[in-house]
Order: sequence, then C-alpha cells, then structure tokens
Amino acid sequence: MSAQIRLDQEAYYTTLGQTQRGSLDITDWLVWFLDCLRRPLNQTEQQLARVLTKAHFWSRFGDIPLNDQQRLLGNKLWDGFDGKLPSSKWAKIAKCSQDTASRDIQDLIQKGILLKDEAGGRSTSYSLSDQTDI
Repeated sequence: MSAQIRLDQEAYYTTLGQTQRGSLDITDWLVWFLDCLRRPLNQTEQQLARVLTKAHFWSRFGDIPLNDQQRLLGNKLWDGFDGKLPSSKWAKIAKCSQDTASRDIQDLIQKGILLKDEAGGRSTSYSLSDQTDI
C-alpha cells in the first residue's frame, strides 16, 4: 500500500489538501484511499493466481523426470520470459550446446510440457503447454 501511495503521491496531497480546506467532508479522500488500496490488492490477486497456476503446472508434470536445464527454462517461462524462446536462446540461457537445447526441447514436446509455436523455420519458438490457463 505504501508503494502505491508513493506512486500516487501528488494525487494524495491534492486530495488531502482539498479535504482539509473544504467542509471537512472526507468522502473524496476516502474514495481516493479505497481506489489506491484496490490497485495493490488486484496486483496481489493476479500474482497469487499466477503462483497457483504455476504450482498446478509443476504438480501436473511433477512425476515426469526433467533435467536441470529443462526445469530452469520451465521456470523462466513461468516467471515471465520476454519474447520468443527459440532453441538458440534456450542454449544461451541454459549454458548448453544448441544440440542439447534441441534435444531438451524435443523431449519436453514429447512429454506434453512444451508446444511448438506456429511460426516455423528460423522463427521456430516454444511455449509452455499450460500457460493458456493464465
């Protein structure tokens, strides 16, 4: 809440000043405060939903053996990986060869954890199969 107030500091002082100079009716200030409270609560709700969905995903695939690179990249995808994930990025992030990255990816596709995105050729990239639930 304090972070949200800092973000809205100008509106806070404007609303507070208007309330103090007026008839001491605090309705405007209460409306501002409750609206300010609503935003971090909504953000928290979204974060919790994402954590629960991620936990559901890993429990769903928990019995499937994965290597460290596969777990690392799965978590990176869940934690909000920006952009597409081709095998070349996979290899760089996982610090493995392009061939190892390709084998890891194919293994995850066969296990139903990854999906190959529609674009093919040099634009081929992958995403988690369960992320459509978010």
